[in-house]
Amino acid sequence: MSDRLHQIQQLQFSDRSGAEALLLSFVREIYAPDVVAVELRPLAVSLNSFNGFMTRADGSRLFFKTHTEPDSIIHEYYNAAALAEAGYPVIQPVFSSTEAGRQFLVYEVIDAPSVFDVAWAIETGQSDALPTLTEAQHAADDDLLRLYRHTLQLQSAEQSAQAPIHQLFYHRLAGGRLARFYDPALPLVLPNVTATLGEIRAARWEINGQAYTDTLDVIIERSVGLLHPAQAGPSVVGHGDAHNGNVFFRTGAPLLYFDPAFAGRHHPLLDITKPLFHNVFAMWLYFPQVKRDQTQISLQRRNNRWYVEHNYRLPPVREMFLQSKIERVLLPLLHILKQQDMLRIDWRSYLKAALFCCPFLTMNLADPDKFPPEISLLGLTMAVEMGAESEGRRSRIDKLLDEIEEKI
Repeated sequence: MSDRLHQIQQLQFSDRSGAEALLLSFVREIYAPDVVAVELRPLAVSLNSFNGFMTRADGSRLFFKTHTEPDSIIHEYYNAAALAEAGYPVIQPVFSSTEAGRQFLVYEVIDAPSVFDVAWAIETGQSDALPTLTEAQHAADDDLLRLYRHTLQLQSAEQSAQAPIHQLFYHRLAGGRLARFYDPALPLVLPNVTATLGEIRAARWEINGQAYTDTLDVIIERSVGLLHPAQAGPSVVGHGDAHNGNVFFRTGAPLLYFDPAFAGRHHPLLDITKPLFHNVFAMWLYFPQVKRDQTQISLQRRNNRWYVEHNYRLPPVREMFLQSKIERVLLPLLHILKQQDMLRIDWRSYLKAALFCCPFLTMNLADPDKFPPEISLLGLTMAVEMGAESEGRRSRIDKLLDEIEEKI
């Protein structure tokens, strides 16, 4: 069954009618036999998911969404009730199937854009809604910190190991996704260089003058240890995957969460990771051709040392998301954890290990059908920047974490 959902997710971009035929059969089987039509919406944000509308025989129209994870070892998803009980503004599904491989949520149709769409319109000059979105984001982040504070408690290693959120981090690293994406024997074409993934994983990088001694292989090994699910420690009730594609924007109302595929009780630093990376640094993941045309990037290879220069910069709307999440959530959260003697000594390395997974394992950077060579290279540099410490000249993420460490 999970293969069918994954097939639909992949086909939606190349054979939408074929994907919709498969989906209609699935929906009639799992939800209602009187569904007469389904309409997929292939969106840039749908990297590991699909969504759209269905029509029943009585003419009623509903919205659906699911997340696909072929290598999943988690058996239950979509704990929307936990979010609602904790006080999150979350749309409740009218139907949910939470079993792995059959996870599927159905909602009443909401006439509101996602924050992803609003932010992209702002970034591309099609909207002047930045002040309005900024106000809404600040309010949402203030409320998120309140919810973290309200639900914060210790959990055992056994409880932690069951959290669905680990599917986004540890299980992608330690499971089949890493092996499928980055087999060391496979070649990858990059600007000016064609190398095996083994060579790329063993390379040492200098990126915009920032030197890194850790190779990707070292980062992977360290991250597997840091992100192991069975660790006792602080936990909050969180959405788990609250990037902008999973949040509705409503004028004059709080931002509204949906698609809580990885919701539950888990470490707050894991909860903040996906929005911190994807809402800020990741537009190249969603719009690789657009960002390729806007970005200058070069690579020089000297033995095992790779030198990259690029001019990828954050537009004002991305800076807004970054500052809001840092100042209104991450910094005060770390203060709270420290005050309650819940802050792990290696919190910085732990957070960076989770951030590393976002550019490296959300999509396959070595897939030439999805990424041009320039964007594959940009993604690799971001994986290094997120997962390793820059030496001398500091990367953007390291500068921010340096400032936070001084404040706490």
